Amino acid sequence: MSGRLLRLVCTAAVAAGIVCAPVSAAADPAPGPGDTRSVAGLLTDLQRLYREAEKATETYNGTEERLKRQRAEVRRLDAELARTRASLHDSRGAAGRLARQQYQSSGNLSPYLRLLLARDPQHAIDQGHVIGRLARERVETVGRLTGAEKKAADLARRSRQALDRQVALAESQAEQRDDVRERLRAVEELLASLTPEQLAALAELEESGIAREQERFLASGALGDDAKPSAEGERAVRFAVEQLGKPYEWGAEGPASYDCSGLTSVAWQRAGTAIPRTSQEQWARLERVPLNELRPGDLVVYFPEATHVAMYLGDGKVVQAPRPGAEVKVSPIAANPVLGAVRPDPGGEPLRRYTPPRLPEGATDGSDEGYADAYAPAAPETSIR
Repeated sequence: MSGRLLRLVCTAAVAAGIVCAPVSAAADPAPGPGDTRSVAGLLTDLQRLYREAEKATETYNGTEERLKRQRAEVRRLDAELARTRASLHDSRGAAGRLARQQYQSSGNLSPYLRLLLARDPQHAIDQGHVIGRLARERVETVGRLTGAEKKAADLARRSRQALDRQVALAESQAEQRDDVRERLRAVEELLASLTPEQLAALAELEESGIAREQERFLASGALGDDAKPSAEGERAVRFAVEQLGKPYEWGAEGPASYDCSGLTSVAWQRAGTAIPRTSQEQWARLERVPLNELRPGDLVVYFPEATHVAMYLGDGKVVQAPRPGAEVKVSPIAANPVLGAVRPDPGGEPLRRYTPPRLPEGATDGSDEGYADAYAPAAPETSIR
């Protein structure tokens, strides 16, 4: 058994702030023929921990997206408030000028008496029109001033509220970051407690389990003949394939590393279609397609909570960023429990001709073949936002 997944584990552990240490083979007896249930239980626990970590990661990603939108809203409101205050300053200046004009031209005689006593009645009438126009301007200026004051007060209130929401989201994000760290730490602690023989047994059990699930899935007839992708779908697939071998990192959106939904969202963005950032939002907001109508570029969503996502390649395979510490790889579509599929470009016309991208050697390995039998040197510490 190779040391690939232990490198996976060490990467996840370092990201969680834990230092990897070698495990002594004498720490626990190797599982014998009668220990299958124990190994199966360990695998169940480990998969549950990975799933919890990924669920926490997607929650963190969702908060990060809301935080980005909230920051943009705060900037927009602040800019609008600045413009409104500048307009308010101008309106106050205009109101002051009109007040001075009114004071300077005011007298004790009414406009009617000034007209009767005027030497040039026509001039007085013209002057009256000017006075009327100034009065209307005065009313309009006061109206603008009042409106600007109300708008400025409303914008100031909304800006304060938006900033409060931003602060609350940032606090929530920090809590979610700590939650991810705790869950990754739980993964590392479980793996660190096992012997190399137990890790090898876990790898073998998981690999055989995935093979059985894939065989059962294909035999069920859930998949039909692959349809051809759209032009954008082809570009998304080729981009995703180009990322093979890059490490999984929670919250990452490339170019050096990805998490599951970071890979799918960036691939489609590069193809020309913006899609939601998280797997839950991709499942909720993109158009769903039956599995028997899948075409390359469609997104396959996993688990009841839609906490994992991969991109369909065709021929019953997906490309995915599997889990903490692993690398982007090609996997059987049934490597995880399938929830359903969505299509980012439902209106995209399928290509007349399509040649799938050539996969490099080892594309299905992705440093995630098993749970490995020896610790590799720890990678440099990865910063966590």
